[in-house]
Amino acid sequence: QVQPVESGGGLVQAGGSLRLSCAASESGRTFSRYTMGWLRQAPGKEREIVAAIYYSGGTTYYADSVKGRFTISRDNAKNMVYLEMNSLKPEDTAVYYCAAGEWEYGSIHPRWWGQGTQVTVSS
Repeated sequence: QVQPVESGGGLVQAGGSLRLSCAASESGRTFSRYTMGWLRQAPGKEREIVAAIYYSGGTTYYADSVKGRFTISRDNAKNMVYLEMNSLKPEDTAVYYCAAGEWEYGSIHPRWWGQGTQVTVSS
């Protein structure tokens, strides 16, 4: 299994940028074989998949709401996953979770996720 730990959340003004980082410790399997992704849950709303990246790093998924603004990347040598968030909007405010799982339906099927990091975008 893999245990993700997120960091980098905080308060940012609308239009600003923020980068989230995820350190994924792993046991029993090579980290680089997992599809990784980012989930988020806003107050009163269901959790949604924001972005996902295939183990090779060459195939990605983005929710329509963040496409063109967010970029997911990974560094398998460092067991790290990143989410670069640009042109942030107040509706991006949520708790963001780093997730590990498998590539499914063109996105991630999450199996494990971290404790989350709060992202708050002010207007």
